Amino acid sequence: MDATTRHHPRNGVSPTASAVAAAPDKRTSNPSETPVATGASFKNGRVFKPLKEYLEVRGYADAAQWVYAQAVDPGDWHTDGLVSLAEIRQVHEVAMTPVWQVAPHPDATEREAPGHFREHDIHQFEGGMTPPSWPLVPARMRGWVDQVNSSASELAAPVDHRLPEVLARLHTEFEEVHPFIDGNGRTGRLLLNLLLVRLGYPPIIVLKKQRDTYLAALTKADYGYFGPLGEILARGIYDNLNRFIMPSLAGPARQIPLAALVDKDFSLPALRQAAQRGRLHAIQGPDGIWRSSKKAVEEYRRTKRRRRGSQANGLH
Repeated sequence: MDATTRHHPRNGVSPTASAVAAAPDKRTSNPSETPVATGASFKNGRVFKPLKEYLEVRGYADAAQWVYAQAVDPGDWHTDGLVSLAEIRQVHEVAMTPVWQVAPHPDATEREAPGHFREHDIHQFEGGMTPPSWPLVPARMRGWVDQVNSSASELAAPVDHRLPEVLARLHTEFEEVHPFIDGNGRTGRLLLNLLLVRLGYPPIIVLKKQRDTYLAALTKADYGYFGPLGEILARGIYDNLNRFIMPSLAGPARQIPLAALVDKDFSLPALRQAAQRGRLHAIQGPDGIWRSSKKAVEEYRRTKRRRRGSQANGLH
């Protein structure tokens, strides 16, 4: 969900509050312009896909790869705490540089390029929250980093049911500062995942279909009600534990939730339907969750292929 942002007029930028006026984008939409100038890529002489959209995805993917690598080898980025100001700037720079090269924010000055804090004020969010004036951003971000690092022991507790709400609070406070002129949403989610991988948890993916629910929860969190956002984060952690971690750890006969057995051939609804019809060996626990094993899914896969083969050959 790379493009999820807090919606406010003109992308939230107030042109009257900048110390240096931003020059307007003077490019025209002349049909003879190159793909880079028009923001579109071409295939066989026709428009194929908006270049801006592609570069947004590419930038997010590059930044996500950097974030996830921190769980394996932080290299020179190793820090005594969970995050640093340099890392915040790094994540934003990597995520935003590709698209900025062809479609920079129209109100941005040179000093507001990727990796640099904004020098514009931001309009009030639809929910009523107003980010701090831009001269306060550096100090607010130093305070946010200190708060994250001081929460490290609380976040790293072996069993702490408050983890999702603590993460929700920290994520909300970053978004309330809105430190950059653009890309705050994707940068905030990437930083959230940086904290998670350093704490030993899987990253969270906020899907496009969850966009409205996520934004509504973020608005509630602006007023100190972190429960809904915490629930989204908790479910994201749980889903990715099932999807990525448990399958790699579980033996072939170990019973695990069907969500952990989803692959390119079988969606969760398909596995659940097969279990309910008795075609997949599975057990529904008292919690209502269906569980099966890798071995059972492979047997179901082989049976399904044999059945298809028989039908193709006209055998019944």
